[in-house]
Amino acid sequence: MIDYQLLDALSHVIAEKGFERAAKKMFLTQSAVSKRIHQLEALLGQPVLVRTQPPSATALGKRLLNHLQQVRQLEVALNVQGIAGHDVQSGPLTVKLVANVDSLATWLPAALAITEEEAGCQFQFEIITEDQSIALQRMKAGEVMVCICSSAEAVNGGKVSSLGALRYKVIASPAFIHRYNITGPEQLSDVPCLVFNEHDRLQHDFLQEVNGTTPSLVHLCPSSEGFKQAMLAGIGYGLLPVLQLNKELENGELVDLMPGYHVDTPLYWHYWQTESPQLQTLREFALRESAKRLA
Repeated sequence: MIDYQLLDALSHVIAEKGFERAAKKMFLTQSAVSKRIHQLEALLGQPVLVRTQPPSATALGKRLLNHLQQVRQLEVALNVQGIAGHDVQSGPLTVKLVANVDSLATWLPAALAITEEEAGCQFQFEIITEDQSIALQRMKAGEVMVCICSSAEAVNGGKVSSLGALRYKVIASPAFIHRYNITGPEQLSDVPCLVFNEHDRLQHDFLQEVNGTTPSLVHLCPSSEGFKQAMLAGIGYGLLPVLQLNKELENGELVDLMPGYHVDTPLYWHYWQTESPQLQTLREFALRESAKRLA
């Protein structure tokens, strides 16, 4: 029988990216957290952590974290059904989820704004941001209950619901267009391009599609709102969610470089098979809200 206090220590070390921060989160000493990890490894006869900076879970560690997430879901479900002899979840239900920043900057807040009466409980969200192409790694590592990403393939022990697609347009400022004398997409390979981070391939895939090239110069801008502000300032062009465009196209602050063209990035809501009734209600609410906003 595994002591779940030991698994909880493993979860905190991974989530907090280190023993010191995990100890503060758990209101324990760093040595106490380290001891729990050693006890877990002694019990299993294998390492559960790679002692890098930050620490990462071994293959066994990831399996244990996935197991812990599903156990937590079962505990919540038991409490809701009145089977548990005490309140397993006292206070708000903490929901750890990972999503891409463009979703967080556009449709996602409304999709999480379920009321306590609708959900049957109060939620406390812990949102982690990752590029939509790699966010599922967080769920595979057992770090989150919910993942919003562009992959339709469910993780082991998980299920998937389609949310729709986030629509992007190719955008730049008039000053940027004038400075580089842009008249068509064939020129976009040679002018500065805005990219969210090293995992963001949206602009690269776009150029490959329209003219078979890749950007020659990229500016990394790891902020959804900063991305838009960088466009307005004329630092570079890029693909911006239509939902993030208010009146900038109408008033001429930004220009659609390819009218009639768009890129749709599909998004999916990943969840564990052991989903609790509260999280099922949240997911259904989110699906209804996303249907109003996504393509």
